Amino acid sequence: MRLPTPRRRRVIPGFGLSLGYTLFWLGLIVLIPLAGVFLKSAGLGWHGIWRIWSEPRVLSALSVSFGTALAAAAFNAALGTLVAWVLVRYRFPGKRLFDAMIDLPFALPTAVAGIALAALYGPNGWLGRWLETAGIKVAYTPLGIVVALVFIGLPFVVRVVQPVLADIEGEFEEAAATLGASRWQTVWRVVLPSLWPAVLAGFALAFARGVGEYGSVIFIAGNLPNVSEIAPLLIVIKLEEFDYAGATAIAAAMLLLSFALLFAVNTLQSRLLRSERRGRR
Repeated sequence: MRLPTPRRRRVIPGFGLSLGYTLFWLGLIVLIPLAGVFLKSAGLGWHGIWRIWSEPRVLSALSVSFGTALAAAAFNAALGTLVAWVLVRYRFPGKRLFDAMIDLPFALPTAVAGIALAALYGPNGWLGRWLETAGIKVAYTPLGIVVALVFIGLPFVVRVVQPVLADIEGEFEEAAATLGASRWQTVWRVVLPSLWPAVLAGFALAFARGVGEYGSVIFIAGNLPNVSEIAPLLIVIKLEEFDYAGATAIAAAMLLLSFALLFAVNTLQSRLLRSERRGRR
């Protein structure tokens, strides 16, 4: 006689109830506001939406926002991984202070960060005057936007990669070294395969934060149309002109582009996780 399989006890009982609350709060906080954006822009009709999306100023603002966010997220993915490596693998004086400073962009108001960066990299700033002498202009250019987004996006990569790197045992690196692998081969074939999903997650978070960033950017961007004007600023301008439908149309474009890019990153991340699990087996 076959005995019945005992039911697995769950920490939180009631899957249906928990799922219901989850979907309710997700819809109330995320899905309903996003649906409102698309419904408001739908009042323009498809031709009206396309007319706004195809305006040169809107296309320029979208390209500046997404281009600078991608550049800053890619830079943070590399630099943040290096910072996480130093914090995890080395001991040095002031390590705790340095580790705490990583979280300052989370606590610092974005407007304060933008004013500080504009004063630092401006034509008369401590660094700006020397950079302009060398022919490099940072403030009031897209490069200044990248600098601001790097500042606010670095903690996302460091805090995602740091715990994963801490879980990787050093014995694997020592074993690779004893088998004759060089340092670069050890990093590329032993360490990075386990880090890629975390690096991509940090990249996605930094990119998502950078696309919608406003406070730290407007002070250093210069806000020149077709040069350094970002899409969030253009949305604010539309709202001040009481063009709510136009503002929601630009917001809908940002949502669609952001979702497509984040979906691609998450798909790549899931594939890397599956390949890593197969490699462990």
